[in-house]
Amino acid sequence: MTNGLECGFGSLEPISLDELVSEAALLTRIDRKYVVPLAALDSLAAGLSEKARVLEIAGSRGFGYESVYFDTPALSSYWLAAHGRRRRFKIRTRAYLETDSAYLEVKTKGGRSSTVKERLEYRASEAGQLTLEGQCYVSEVLADAGIPDIDPGELRPILTTRYDRTTLFLPSGQSRSTIDTGLTWQLNDGPGFNLPDLAIVETKSGSRPSEVDRMLWRHGHRPATISKYATGLAALRPELAANKWGRVLNSSFGRQGRPALGGTVPGTSTLGSAVPSGSALGRPVPGHRVPSRGIHLSHPSSATR
Repeated sequence: MTNGLECGFGSLEPISLDELVSEAALLTRIDRKYVVPLAALDSLAAGLSEKARVLEIAGSRGFGYESVYFDTPALSSYWLAAHGRRRRFKIRTRAYLETDSAYLEVKTKGGRSSTVKERLEYRASEAGQLTLEGQCYVSEVLADAGIPDIDPGELRPILTTRYDRTTLFLPSGQSRSTIDTGLTWQLNDGPGFNLPDLAIVETKSGSRPSEVDRMLWRHGHRPATISKYATGLAALRPELAANKWGRVLNSSFGRQGRPALGGTVPGTSTLGSAVPSGSALGRPVPGHRVPSRGIHLSHPSSATR
């Protein structure tokens, strides 16, 4: 975690992890995401109410995360999101680097745009794969959410993200917000990139906007349609149609000339082609590179887990 970000929230009172979970677990919630310059975090920190608190563990207020996203060979999770299907899912392991702990998380979205996250404690050493226990858990959660026809045995690691996170608790409204910096994306056995000058701010609240939402609006920032998995995958796999994330890809990820969204969602009654013939899932497509404007490229040989 950068010292500057920690110092920006240094004046806030701390909250422990147990308190945060008790006060604002919000596993059923409305999420809003913003992509903002790092410089915007100074005004955010300065404008928070005195009652705002920041998560602190063992004296630290910033924590490293590593998430591995899993999808089918046809990228069902990606395409359900790209087509805006009412019921969709996201599967990942999340490792907390400072504590060497991890969870398997299954996020589902229902008809009212509310997100429900279920999670299972996981071995950090196995975070790069779905164990048999993990596959059974995924199957159960998806079935309960009314999302059929996904075979957990076909799920494979597609994309890894890494970032540093600061978590805020806003007592008025019992909401919380996360601020992610040091953003890095890496394809499984493929290229990666990072966005060192940007932050992703995510607010998690009930039906009413949070204090952080209102403050960001006052400074001209509006919610963005972004998914760390889907937007990152679209940036690294330019042959994938990504109309839904086009604005963020163009403005923040430096990606121009996206193909038009077409086809149907794999895993539904009518199957479409998610991966062009001859391309390798999770590998760079010959002839395509991520533009360098605002993006720093990396490759497996230079990436660290």
